[in-house]
Amino acid sequence: MVDPRRTATAAWADTWLGLDVGSDIALSNGMAHEILERGLEHREFIEHATIGFAEYRASLDSYTPQVATRMTGVPANVIGEVARAYAQADKALICWTLGITEHHNAVDNVFALINLALLTGKVGRYGCGLNPLRGQNNVQGGGDMGAIPHHLPGFQDITDDALRAKFERAWGASIPAKRGLRLNEMFEAIERGELRALYVIGENPLVSEADRNRASHLLASVEHLVVQDIFLTQTAELADVVLPAAAGWCETEGTVTSSERRVQRVRKLLDPPGEARDDLEIVCDIARRLGTDLGRPSAQQVWDELRTLSPMHAGMSYARLEACSGLQWPCYDEQHPGELFLHARLWEDPVRGPKAPFHAVEQEDPVDTLSDEYPIRLTTGRRLDSFNSGVQSGLYSSPLRRGESFDIAPEDAERYGVAEGERVRVSSRRGSVTVPVHVDPGLRPGLAFMTFHFDDVATNVLTIEANDPKSGTAEFKASAVRLEKLESPMQVS
Repeated sequence: MVDPRRTATAAWADTWLGLDVGSDIALSNGMAHEILERGLEHREFIEHATIGFAEYRASLDSYTPQVATRMTGVPANVIGEVARAYAQADKALICWTLGITEHHNAVDNVFALINLALLTGKVGRYGCGLNPLRGQNNVQGGGDMGAIPHHLPGFQDITDDALRAKFERAWGASIPAKRGLRLNEMFEAIERGELRALYVIGENPLVSEADRNRASHLLASVEHLVVQDIFLTQTAELADVVLPAAAGWCETEGTVTSSERRVQRVRKLLDPPGEARDDLEIVCDIARRLGTDLGRPSAQQVWDELRTLSPMHAGMSYARLEACSGLQWPCYDEQHPGELFLHARLWEDPVRGPKAPFHAVEQEDPVDTLSDEYPIRLTTGRRLDSFNSGVQSGLYSSPLRRGESFDIAPEDAERYGVAEGERVRVSSRRGSVTVPVHVDPGLRPGLAFMTFHFDDVATNVLTIEANDPKSGTAEFKASAVRLEKLESPMQVS
């Protein structure tokens, strides 16, 4: 278990690696260095199925155990032990969450993990692989359907003329031959005056985006803001138009895709309340008012159209999805069982399709540097009882919920002279919040933790809009802050 905090999950682990926030590449490269030094790499797989190994190997020369320890704070013997255990295991899976991807070098963090799997031949076979654990329902399905700026449904490149032409024929429309904007790029375009209208479906960026003061200003400055959601979110309260939507899990028909690529049917149980409507109906009605009649297709009709355009979904009829309790893509025809695991082709002789590339990546420290003025490293995340920006989970009570807090180590509570429940001011280079202290023995000195579940504490006022250039993800996991006692601190229960 690798986590800067000693979480409840870490308590179950055989080994906990409490690395310094933002040192993930140094840890991965340090492990790879140990694997190569011990001769534990899967030489046959590397030669057969990968490219770029020589450059990757050369990039690891400086990541000795001593250097990795200095960069990560993890003892060299622990790095070596975990590296050897992973390399020598017959089956091993690397799972990660937003602690890897919410950094300014998010994609490089992921490449470093992929390198470890390729180095040891732990891809494309049963019990092995790489699995990004999704933080929200159907994130995988959204990407599969083309909710990514440079992809059409089925991960088909929008700049590929032949692929784009296929969709243009089916849709009877011309598709621009260029990638769209990521969310952070949309905000930048608003800032430049180039984007004047925004249509937000099922997201609450006022609360969930880094540097909340900037996000609030930009959302308020667009000429026309439309929000389509099942709740009146904080973002919806800023909107010119709010379109009440149906709840996808019980008030609509359709599909959902899990992190293991399993597509399953979703069935309507209830009619949506009041004026709420199915997203599909809303989108088709808007299209009609804009001059394009998409008809009134059912969810199954839309899915069947997708199957004709996305080869990886072609064999997934509604009938098969129901009979098989779901299927995993790729599923190329109605006789295909769906792939149990990805990348099995890398073990074929010869390899079918392109070989897997190694990527040489270097450690980069967080953008928001620690200093005498801002000496505490704040990392943000979620708690078990609450969900994302709190819009859904905040509407019911939980015996686990205790409200927002500034979680610090016992040593830091003593150092700053603050007690459990005492309200303090927490400031970053972008703003300040007032929040009660919670003393957490699972935190190391100098490390603090907060969430953005609760609207009464605008945590993302503190976070930095330092975006990964490849993914657009902000560095929510690494902000520099300071703690200040209030003149008349109030205790909270």
